[in-house]
Order: sequence, then structure tokens, then C-alpha cells
Amino acid sequence: MGELWWWLFGIVVLFFCKGSSAQIRYSISEEQKDGAVVGNVAKDLGIDPRVLRERGFRIVSSGGESLFRVNENDGVLHVNGKIDREQVCDKSSACVINLKLVLENPLEIHYIAVEILDINDHIPSFTEKVKKIEIFESALPGVRFQLQPAQDVDAGTNSVQQYRLSQNEHFRIEVKERAAHGKIPFLILQKQLDREAIPNHKLVITASDGGKPPKTGTMEISVDVLDVNDNSPVFTRDAYSASLNENVPAGTTVMRVNATDLDNGTNGEVFYAFSNDVNIKFRELFDIDSATGDIIVKGLIDFEENDAYEIDIQASDKGLAPLTADKSVLITVVDVNDNAPEIEVTSFSSAVPEDARIGTTVALISITDADSGMNGKVVCSLAEDLPFKLTPSLQDNVYSLVTKSLLDRESTSHYDITLRAKDEGEPSLTSEKTITVLVSDVNDNSPEFPVTSYTFYVKENNVPGEPVFSVSASDKDTGDNALVTYQICRDCGDNPFVSYLNINSENGKVYALKSFDFESMKTFHFHVLATDGGTPSLTSNVTVNVFILDENDNAPKILFPMNSNGSAEGVEELPRNVNPAHLVTKVRAYDADVGYNGWLLFSLQEVTDHTLFSLDRYTGQLRTMRSFTETDEAEHKLIIIVKDNGNISLSATATVGIKLVEPKEAFAASDSKSVAQGEDENSITFYLIITLGAVSVLFLVSIIVLVVMQCSKQKDYSSKYLQDAAYDGTLCHSIQYRSGDKRYMLVGPRMSIGSTIVPGSNANTLVVPDRRRTSIEVSKRVTK
Repeated sequence: MGELWWWLFGIVVLFFCKGSSAQIRYSISEEQKDGAVVGNVAKDLGIDPRVLRERGFRIVSSGGESLFRVNENDGVLHVNGKIDREQVCDKSSACVINLKLVLENPLEIHYIAVEILDINDHIPSFTEKVKKIEIFESALPGVRFQLQPAQDVDAGTNSVQQYRLSQNEHFRIEVKERAAHGKIPFLILQKQLDREAIPNHKLVITASDGGKPPKTGTMEISVDVLDVNDNSPVFTRDAYSASLNENVPAGTTVMRVNATDLDNGTNGEVFYAFSNDVNIKFRELFDIDSATGDIIVKGLIDFEENDAYEIDIQASDKGLAPLTADKSVLITVVDVNDNAPEIEVTSFSSAVPEDARIGTTVALISITDADSGMNGKVVCSLAEDLPFKLTPSLQDNVYSLVTKSLLDRESTSHYDITLRAKDEGEPSLTSEKTITVLVSDVNDNSPEFPVTSYTFYVKENNVPGEPVFSVSASDKDTGDNALVTYQICRDCGDNPFVSYLNINSENGKVYALKSFDFESMKTFHFHVLATDGGTPSLTSNVTVNVFILDENDNAPKILFPMNSNGSAEGVEELPRNVNPAHLVTKVRAYDADVGYNGWLLFSLQEVTDHTLFSLDRYTGQLRTMRSFTETDEAEHKLIIIVKDNGNISLSATATVGIKLVEPKEAFAASDSKSVAQGEDENSITFYLIITLGAVSVLFLVSIIVLVVMQCSKQKDYSSKYLQDAAYDGTLCHSIQYRSGDKRYMLVGPRMSIGSTIVPGSNANTLVVPDRRRTSIEVSKRVTK
């Protein structure tokens, strides 16, 4: 049982050791060349060099570029660039760089520590080449003077280890060890000085490091022996004072101070300066001539900042150990009117409703002037005439800005009010400040349409649900008060056409809910309401007149010839002895459209002999072109096509059969045919009479309406439709109407002289000159 436990323990140790780490430590001197060998890591770790590349043997660095690199072929660790110990480890006593090496499959991590050994590559150096020291000849032995220690960036024994002083009898060097700064040298006076014997001592201090061989650095020490001064300067006056206007230019002399010294030579020469405790602000404003004692203005003197200055003056002699005397100087500043009034808006309502009552307070104005006396007395006013005024309050230099008349935002939406403040100094100073007062909107304007009424022309057969036109209204107010919504007035009289329309409440687009048909409805009108979003809301309305424009959506209909079963076919018997230009028959047709869409043209589509018959293009009259001969066939079949003049032409055809008979047979056949076909003729005649009667009634009504229109001369946006009977070849009609100062006509087969085509009317609308006695005959008539 014990052996089994030991066996399991060995397996666990082996398993953990397989992925665990091992550590090796190397040492290398700094300043080695790039590629210098540190050690054979693979050999020291017992790793077969042949598997290093396969297992990805490498150095893992968490920072930038590593200072070392490992060869994957032989496992040798090399220096990667020149290493400066002082740069890598600064002044650390031990400079150790830890590396992490990794192998994979299986994972192994090895830690390597490389110690960078310092070499003595730097010499000790002093920060100063020459150190000057002044010592009075009265100084007693034992006086110590601390010197600046020498600097050596090397570490350990290669740093500064000792100091030596050149041979002399008056001074010696003493070194103290301090943890933070190392060895600190002190110069010790060991024998009293005699300035008259030796006024200056030249010494050399040498610093040595512990390198082998040691390196040294030197510094010269110059000791000046100073004479003893035993008399202080004395001011000639007990007190000094002066007055000074503010804002005097720099360089102005304020006053002069004077002091004397009983000593001789330099110990008796006096110079002047401000005492050390003088405020730095005072030093920025004043300066003193060290030789003459003149106090001079240096900066800007401002009474409002300080009305008096008390400055301590120090007089010193020029002895080696100077003696001093102090005296206070009082400078009084005189005020000058150099400050313009300052305008402060303490309370401000940036927006005032346009219906505000007269006297409404808009802002509280406070005026201040830093000057004193009359220089600080201020009067405030408005720079221009506005519907506002300033009213003084009980407190000095405080005003209220109030309205003095009614406001109207639509005429002026804001006011830039310039406040002007003027003091009573000599000369007086003025300042201005502009504030902007917005006039807030009140819903006092109704929406406005750009025209008193709209007139729109809409083509028939429009797509239901699509917008056909739009209306627009504006509101002079702003915000919700100017937000206009639209609706169709459905309670404005008995108007069935409003059920065909809908309007977008936001943009005023009007949509047709059904397709319009010119033949059944030619014009209508309705009212649109525009309502703003104010509280309470305001509303206006406009009349919209709509004219339906005709499109070519009706094909011509043949009225004659027409047989009993409704087909456009007929047979005519013609004697052979008729003369040329004999009227054989007349094709009659009708088109429900108007203008060019209802203007019909006739042509022969098929004919047995082109030399026998001709068809009038406009009237539909079929006539003979020549006399018949014996060789001409007895029966002929003609197919006549009737087309309108729409952009996309529509047509219908009629078939006319012609039988040539002898004159006597024709007369007999005519009698028998009239008896046999009496009923058919009566039927056709009945329909023709009805048509003629209807056209006649429409013609009379049209003439009456036309006469009334010409006599009234009123501007009517509704179309006045007149029926005309001007064309004698087919059933054709035209429409005449007025809009504003112009009259329009949808053209039939004839046009009056002086008519012009209206742009955008697809060449079927004419503008007719407004002549009193000129009219366009418009008819709907059947021509036999």
C-alpha cells in the first residue's frame, strides 16, 4: 500500500513539472555589443536544441522590444542592442532583468534573470566649474560652508567615494554621509582669514569614484575675503509723502529719498531698493532708482483700485557686509474721471406679449460708476425713440424699463434697445448697452389665402385618390398660432360635389375621391376653411372654382347610314346618267367630346374605284367624280372612316354600298323602295327630329345666355357654356366660357378670327378677344 502512494505521488510531481517553470540567472556587463552571448539557455535547461523551433521557443515580453533575443536553432541568449545600465536601472544597486521563455506542445515556462553589471564608464562631475564663496575677515574658525556634491551616474563602488582639497592652511574638507544624497562635502574654516594679507583664496576640490582605476572630477573654489562694515546709512528726513494723479504715464517721478553713510569707500556708497516685504503688486506699479533714490511710476495707477500706497524703502551701503536702513514713504492717489458708467441689467424679461398693457415692466437697470464725486454721478436714457421708456426708482441709479405704447409683433417682432449712461465728470464719459426684447405672439391674426378665390382646371378621367390641386394659407402669427390646418366646408350650402373631394389638413392638397367626367359635369365650386392652432383658434375661408377639361375619351358614333339592326351600313341606288359632283349620300356622325377631341374628319378607307367617288373631309358628303360608263361595275362598296382630332385619335367606320341602275329602274325602284322601307325611314326620321329639336333648344338657350353675358360684362369664374350651330358637316360642338378678363373656347371645326391658343391647353383652348359684338357660335346640330 505504501509503494502505491509513492508511485501516485511521483506521477503527480512529474505532471506538474511538465508544465511548470524553471529559472536560471546570468550576469553580463553593460555596454556589450549587439549580439553578445549571454548564455546557452537550452543547454542550461536541458532542452534538446533540435525541438526548439518546433515547440516555438521564444521570449515573451509584456512591454516593447526586449533587450535580449534567443536563437531558435541553438537556444543561445544574445544581447539585443547595446545595454546602458544607467538608462535601464537608473541608480538601483542591483539591475536585474527578468525574462520569460515559453515552449509549446507541451507548454513549458522558464524564468531567466539577467543581472546587468555596472562598469566604471562615467566620471564624477560638479554642476559648477567655479564655486564662489564670500567670507568676512571677522569670521571665526569652525564656520562651515556646504558644497554641491559631485554627480556620478555609476552605481555601487563606481560612484563617488571620496573628496580631497588642494593643500592650504586655512580650509579643510569634511564629508558627511546622507542616505538620499550620498556623500556631501563641507568646506571648514580652520584658521581666521586676513583680508589685508590674502584677499582671495583659490582652492581645488577633487571627487574620486571607486573604480579601478578610479576616475576623478574637479571644481575650483574661489573664496573672497570681505572687509568689515560698521556704519549704517541714515535718511535725511524723518517722513516722506507725495500726491499723484491716477493714470499718469509710466516714467513719471513721484519723489526722491536720500540717505548718507559715514563709512569710507564702498562701505560709504549708498544704493536704494524696496524692502523685501514690499507687495509684489506695488513693485509692478513703482520702481526706484538705486543710485538717486527717485521713486518712478512703472505701471497703471488706478484710484479705484487703491487710493494710497505706503512703501518701505531700504538704503544699503556697498560694504562687503552691507548695512541697511529702512524708511516708509506714503503716496496718495488723486481721482480722475477715467471710468465710464457700467450698465447692469439686474432683472430682464426677454419676451413681452404683444398685448401687454402700457406700463408693463420689461427690465430693471442698475448703473454704477467706479469714480467718486461728480465723476461718479450718472444719468441714464434710451438712445432712440421706441415704444419703451425708463422710469427712475427710489434708489439712486436704478431704473425700470417699461412699455409706453402698445406692441404689435407682426410689424416688429423684436426691439434692440440701446441704454445710454453718461456721467458728469470733466470730460464726461458715456457707455451704452444693447438688450434685445422679443415680442411674443398672441393669436390676433386669421389665416390668409393669397387670392380671394381659386380657379383650377382638372382633366377628366383623373385617377381617384390622387391630388388634383392644392390651396395654401399663411398666418402672420408664429408657432402654434401660425400652424394652419385645412378642411372642406361641407355645411356651406347644398353642394353635392364636396362628397367627391377630400383635403390634407396639413398641406392643403385636395384629392379627388372619384374620376371626373366632362360630359356629365363641367364645373363646380366649393369652400375651403383654414384654421390656425391658436387658443381660441381663428378661421378664414376661400372659394375654389373647378373646371373639368375634356379629354378624348369618346369615339365618334355613326348616325347615318344605320340599318335596322344597328350596324353602320347602308345601300344607295344611283342612276348611271348622273352628272359629276352628284351628291350620292352624306355620312353623319357625332362625338360627345368637345374642341379638337370632337372635331370629326372623314376619309375613304376602302373603295372599289378611286376615280368614281370623292368624300368631303369635313362634311362627309359623298359625291361622284365623273360620269359613269358602260364598263363601270354595277355595284360598289365604300368603307368610310370617321376620326376625331384628339391627341390619341379615336375612330368609327361606316359601310356604304352603291348600286348603279338605269334611270327608269332607278325611278321605279325608288318608288317601291320608299313604300317598302317606309317604316325604316319613319324610324330614322323620328330620331333625327328628336335630335334636331334638342339641338335647336340648346342653341336658343345658348344664344340667350351669350347675349346676357355680353351685356352684363361681369367677371364670373363659373364657365358660361353656349351651344353653337356653326358647322354643317357633322354633329360637333364647342364650349365657350369666361375667367377673369379673358374668355376661353374649346375649339370646334371653325375658329373665329383673332383667337389665340392658350399655353398648356393641349391646343384645344382659344382665348377670344372681348369684343362686344363678336361671338363664337357653338352648336350641336345634325346636318342632313
